[in-house]
Amino acid sequence: MNKKVLIISASPRKGGNSDTLCDEFLKGARDAGNDCEKIFLKDKKINYCTGCGLCNTNNYTACSQKDDMEEILNKVILSDVLVLSTPVYFYTMNGQLKTFIDRCCARYTHIANKDIYFIATAADGRPQALERTFEGLRGFTACLDNVREAGIICGAGVWDKNDVKNTKLLVQAYNMGKNV
Repeated sequence: MNKKVLIISASPRKGGNSDTLCDEFLKGARDAGNDCEKIFLKDKKINYCTGCGLCNTNNYTACSQKDDMEEILNKVILSDVLVLSTPVYFYTMNGQLKTFIDRCCARYTHIANKDIYFIATAADGRPQALERTFEGLRGFTACLDNVREAGIICGAGVWDKNDVKNTKLLVQAYNMGKNV
């Protein structure tokens, strides 16, 4: 079955380690015949949540802010598979991904029935060093209805821009994408 796969890359640099893994996941998912799109958050204007409460008073259907988030959120809702990818900063997700997640508040009750994958990369070579990041992402998905954590890619020990290219993570990301 052809699935709609949406990849959210929160890397601040194109071709960075987490972004490269997104590209490999995308390649695998496309090779399997899926309809795929990658959104590079750095190219989008996403404001911080202001806590105005408009979404609460409109049954989680609207946000007071008019930026790129509305378009992205519509794609998230329509996707079958969602990939959330981040470099790890100080043992958690970066600010770009956290801002994106916070802005999902306006329609989070509509994000349902999905397989969700996590990709995280960090300079620290210990896989357990990325657990806080994955737990933070799970905090978001715990608020969603009928979603399933379908896989994680734990990119420990990659610091410089091309470090990930010297690991087995590329094959893991491709295969994970191919098997969505």
